[in-house]
Amino acid sequence: MHAFDVKIGINPISWSNDDLPSLGGEIPLQQALAEGAAIGYRGFELGNKFPRQPEALAAALAPHGLQCVSGWHSGRLAERGVDAEIAAVEPHLRLLAASGCRVMVYGEVAQAIQGQPRPLSQRPRFRTERQWRDYGERLNAFGRHLQSHGLTLAYHHHMGAYVETPDDVDALMAATGPEVGLLFDSGHIAFAGGEPLAVLRRHIDRVVHVHCKDIRPQVARLARNRGWSFLESVLNGVFTVPGDGVIDFEPLLRALAEHDYRGWLVVEAEQDPVVAPSYRYAELGFRTLAGLVASIRAGAPERSCA
Repeated sequence: MHAFDVKIGINPISWSNDDLPSLGGEIPLQQALAEGAAIGYRGFELGNKFPRQPEALAAALAPHGLQCVSGWHSGRLAERGVDAEIAAVEPHLRLLAASGCRVMVYGEVAQAIQGQPRPLSQRPRFRTERQWRDYGERLNAFGRHLQSHGLTLAYHHHMGAYVETPDDVDALMAATGPEVGLLFDSGHIAFAGGEPLAVLRRHIDRVVHVHCKDIRPQVARLARNRGWSFLESVLNGVFTVPGDGVIDFEPLLRALAEHDYRGWLVVEAEQDPVVAPSYRYAELGFRTLAGLVASIRAGAPERSCA
């Protein structure tokens, strides 16, 4: 097994939430960056408080020794053509490419209900093989466009969207080619009823980015039974950081290491920072992952730094 060549990053959602701006809205970006760097994180994904110009973004990150990991693109290929998607992504693509990113997080938001007060059961679905095939063809073409600019599409399966469950992920991977990478999110797949390790192993050849999110299963059960929306589920604490829930991250990371995954492990857990203080939980997530990475590397013939 090669050295586990990964870096540990974090999404700013621990400090302030893009879907619910009132959560952590008062926390300045510089506080999040300073605390993340102090904990030991190597980089941040983008959020709504980050500058959107390459020079300004670099100026914000550089004093803390942080890298730009990636950033979410709200895609609509489920309802529009490739040319329109390429035009919509252009400023974001330029920002990520100029910032040294290697992947772009793609989240399908067409008809998605993740930001709406509707039960998760009302999410959109592709009903026919033809719909999956057409969607996959558009994703492939969009992925090729990103590749021509040095980025890989990292498709984020997400609660409340077309691709949510393990069966959806299977269908997506079958409908797309290597131009479309998979962002594996342990918390979302667990909330969707999947067994994270089984899903990861099934599609590990396609994984290009990893979100390490833990889950509180008792809250997930209530969310289903009571017909909560995605945001209600978040507010009630369905997600948390590695080390605070029930997901065993050791076999997940070991599977990635054995498959020679090279990239980012990103702590991402939508929580209310008033209930789950940002620094405390960000530190727990980092300590959990860093300890596992160090243990895995100790059994490898080479070492590299997290």
